[in-house]
Amino acid sequence: MKTEMWEILVPTMSNEKKPFRTRYHRVWDKKVYEIAGGLTILTPVKGKWVFKNSNALFEERMIPVRIVCSREQIEKIVDMTIKYYKQFAVLAVKISDDVILKYDEANKHG
Repeated sequence: MKTEMWEILVPTMSNEKKPFRTRYHRVWDKKVYEIAGGLTILTPVKGKWVFKNSNALFEERMIPVRIVCSREQIEKIVDMTIKYYKQFAVLAVKISDDVILKYDEANKHG
């Protein structure tokens, strides 16, 4: 399985403008961990875009999350994210084809 670095943007608020609580995000984190084995959560950012075929401007804070996984795994994560957060759309971008992940065999954990 080829691994790549992906970034997905996770919403901070529902479509009804209610903030998602940390507890809610932690459930999503666990689901991603179960699919890909890990994630890196970055500081929230502000985004603006127009939804396709409309003139509606969307503005919201989003949480960039980086994940090392295969394309098949990120597809599962995007699908799960759309359903879990009840979103119209979710963006994921491949950051890199080249991923180096090394383990120090002398320092095994668990």
